[in-house]
Amino acid sequence: MTRFDSPYRAVMDSERNPLRRLPKVQRFQIMSMLAFMWSIIFSVGIGTWAWFGELVVFHLLVLLGMFITGWTFGNAKQSMPRDRYVRSDGTAAHDDLWGG
Repeated sequence: MTRFDSPYRAVMDSERNPLRRLPKVQRFQIMSMLAFMWSIIFSVGIGTWAWFGELVVFHLLVLLGMFITGWTFGNAKQSMPRDRYVRSDGTAAHDDLWGG
């Protein structure tokens, strides 16, 4: 008997776990429900871990999009001064290039 054998049997062996005083049919039903519950818990855990990569990629893409938008707007402000296309009275100096 290994040192891990006893904790395993304390949970998995229906003759040794706390359900041992119940009739065998009830022990089987309860152990089946517990097995189903643990299957769901581990499935959700693994599924969540599997989706973690996609969530990180999605968030990085959103941040990258925000950065590129901010960079584009910042460059547009610096490199395209609107003042030279507008007269002092607010009318277009020549072709209405900006739609204003």
